[in-house]
Amino acid sequence: MGSYMKNITEAMRWRYSTKEFDTNKKISAEDFQSLKDILRLSPSSTNIQPWHFVIADDEAGKARIAKGTEGMYEFNDAKVKDASHVIVFCSRVYADDEFLNKVLDKEDTDGRFAEPKFKEQMHQTRKMFLDICRYEQKDEPHWLIEQLYLNMGALLLGAATLGIDAVPMEGADLKALDEEFDLRSKGYTAVAMVSLGYRSEDDFNADLPKSRFDEETIITKA
Repeated sequence: MGSYMKNITEAMRWRYSTKEFDTNKKISAEDFQSLKDILRLSPSSTNIQPWHFVIADDEAGKARIAKGTEGMYEFNDAKVKDASHVIVFCSRVYADDEFLNKVLDKEDTDGRFAEPKFKEQMHQTRKMFLDICRYEQKDEPHWLIEQLYLNMGALLLGAATLGIDAVPMEGADLKALDEEFDLRSKGYTAVAMVSLGYRSEDDFNADLPKSRFDEETIITKA
């Protein structure tokens, strides 16, 4: 139902944080597969891929995710229940050795290493950056979350190029989502949500002008 954007600039000017979705419009299976491909192919530092995604595409699934919008987060309830699809973005809390070996073995299976020594080099490089965050900066969970936000940005841009509306939301009871989907026992925690679909004709935010700093304000030539 969306219209494909001609270029990235057009897509960025078109998109906005959708406040009200048209409940009668659903994202096609083909278009949503493209969005899932973005989730899988998104870049991350050292290719660590510390993410997991919980996706709802029906009323029952959205009701489960809406448990994170009860109480003080009720203002986001309709954005979950009225959307076509909702994605809970989850990050690993720690990248333990078992997970690091899974990443390494997948790279090996996919043919990333022309010589056996390159596999060990990649493993040591990834551990070096991880250890800096873990032991020196004392910031491992936040470093992993940073990679998740790279993924979210890619998704928002990809959705816009497909003419699909979206709204990223940090306003949620993340503990409730962790419990609902048993995330912590799997080594993950919920970080944010993105609802996707098509804007309602009554969405006030669609008619408001985009407000961004001028190029001269945010860019300095080196």
